[in-house]
Amino acid sequence: MAAAACGGEAVAAERAVCTFSPRDRRFFAISSSDGRLRVWETASSRLQHEYVPSAHLSAACTCLAWAPPGGRPPPSKDGPQRKKRKSEVAEVDKQSDILAIGTAVGSILLYSTVKGELQSKLDGGHDNRVNCVRWHQDNCCLYSCSEDKHIVEWNTQTCKVKCKWKGDNNSVTSLCISPDGKMLLSAGRTIKLWDLETKEIYRHFTGHATSVSSLMFTTVKPMNENKPFDGITGLYFLSGAIHDRLLSVWQIRSDRKEKNAVMSFTVTDEPTFIDLTVSEVKEEPVKLAVVCRDGQLHLFEHILNGYCKKPLTSNCTIQIATPGNDGDSTPKPVPILAAAFCTDKQSLLLVYGNTLQPIIEKVSLNTTESHICLIRDIQKVLSLKTDVALTKVKTPVVNSDTKVLVPGIPGHSTAVKTPSSGKEKKKNKRKPGETEESIEERLEALDIDVSKVKTPGGLPQTDSFAVLLVQGLESNDAEILNRVLNTRKENVIKNTVARMPIHAVIPLLHELTKRLQGNPYSASLMVRWLKSVFTLHASYLCTLPDLIPQLGMLYQLMESRVKTLQKLSRLHGRLFILVTQVAASEAVQDVTEVNQTAKLVYEDESSEEEGSDDEMIADKDSDENWDEDDEKEEQSDEQEMTVEKEINGDSDLEPENESEEE
Repeated sequence: MAAAACGGEAVAAERAVCTFSPRDRRFFAISSSDGRLRVWETASSRLQHEYVPSAHLSAACTCLAWAPPGGRPPPSKDGPQRKKRKSEVAEVDKQSDILAIGTAVGSILLYSTVKGELQSKLDGGHDNRVNCVRWHQDNCCLYSCSEDKHIVEWNTQTCKVKCKWKGDNNSVTSLCISPDGKMLLSAGRTIKLWDLETKEIYRHFTGHATSVSSLMFTTVKPMNENKPFDGITGLYFLSGAIHDRLLSVWQIRSDRKEKNAVMSFTVTDEPTFIDLTVSEVKEEPVKLAVVCRDGQLHLFEHILNGYCKKPLTSNCTIQIATPGNDGDSTPKPVPILAAAFCTDKQSLLLVYGNTLQPIIEKVSLNTTESHICLIRDIQKVLSLKTDVALTKVKTPVVNSDTKVLVPGIPGHSTAVKTPSSGKEKKKNKRKPGETEESIEERLEALDIDVSKVKTPGGLPQTDSFAVLLVQGLESNDAEILNRVLNTRKENVIKNTVARMPIHAVIPLLHELTKRLQGNPYSASLMVRWLKSVFTLHASYLCTLPDLIPQLGMLYQLMESRVKTLQKLSRLHGRLFILVTQVAASEAVQDVTEVNQTAKLVYEDESSEEEGSDDEMIADKDSDENWDEDDEKEEQSDEQEMTVEKEINGDSDLEPENESEEE
């Protein structure tokens, strides 16, 4: 039986979410970045349904899951059982038309592809992004996991939570239900096997280094048929993770100590879509189709028979490219979006191109080549589809005398010309020598009063600024963007941002971020636009689930500039002091010097007399000091003479004689 978990699954969050209807692969559902859900018929590549959720901008689709076709088909029998099988097929189609849609806000939508409308909405289970949704075989039970670390079991009949439990310490990113419906695989980074009756962990596996993005059972019966089968022991399952180029295969064993993968498949890039054929017999190999982020498809075929140490490489790699005609000789690669095995297991359904208009093609696998490159002209295929759609439009036959009123200009009427045959072609080129009609003559021919037509002068108004801004963002025209964004008037900027459409807010922020990294003069202008955008569209920006990566560059840029503000302020203060001191010194030098010598001196007589008395007193003092010095010198001479006499013996003389001698 060719089957995958819910008909194959897209595992990359950044790529479009898509899935095939189970078993017959009759429908292909895809939700692109614009939030619209489109259901395509795989046989004719025709758009079957298109659904736009009411909150498709704020609550984007994160995962899809088709309802299973009412359990496994009954065993084939001959004879009178044929009519019963037809009724069962009709009931299967009725049951498998429900599509579960997980959203970024935690709610789950149940969409009916038969009725083409929303059937019910499941709320109250999660308060964060829903990462994975899986249906149980009984079709009345639904399991979901979220970024809030919980797993929820829903009753789709009552639209209420049946059970809720914590699945991991971090976010739970993927789920898968066992073939017998009694076990549930969940994964964040580690993989856990839960018993659905007791909600307890039955087995624990190592997992991956990053968040697990896909889980699938590859077998429905154990390879060793000698041992009794309890419904889960001996089965193999496959897991893949984001930013991981290895797909691991695990085996559920009775020994609880074995927690590592038994084998792995290697691919060229991160897997974005996985589909496989389930092995029901021991000798039957498992076929695996893996679509990678680089747009290549890898096909594996291997018999699961135990441990394999070396990673297995793909048996065949498929790529799609354009022929490279019409002046462009270089072929361009065409990305493959999804791939699924048909019921015969010998052919593939390939979905390639873009998400808005994908091309679905059935390709056989009767080849032994290791690498296949398919040449497809996408433009030609899309143009053929457009021409077929346009042939259904019928052009009404209008009489030449009939006049119609053109909306927008009251009183204006013009004749509608009958469509000319395809052989006659109008030539827009003027003949040589022919003069061109003026605008006034053309307006007169249209019965419009020229005097009433106002030609606005000067700068365009605010509404035209909003139109110009959107056109410049869509066409990436630098001239138009410079003309609009160089406006300095606050009122014009505010009105322009208020009148621009919502879808142009994020492109405008990206353009402003790019310009903020350039010239500081342009940065001062861009800040005014940023202020108006955050003021007027803050409510819309808060509803975006990927707001942090969208504004990460802008936040880092603002933070880096704010860090230098303190240093610049200090430098500004010091420079201000230096400039003021230099200016003050220059001002002092410019002042002429004043001659400080006295032009007139007045002297009083009394001052001269006082001065003479002072001189006389000073002379007397000097004379007295001189006499005292002489007396001191005489005394010192006498002392010296008496000392000499004592030494010479003159001291024996009587004092009388001494007096006589004197």
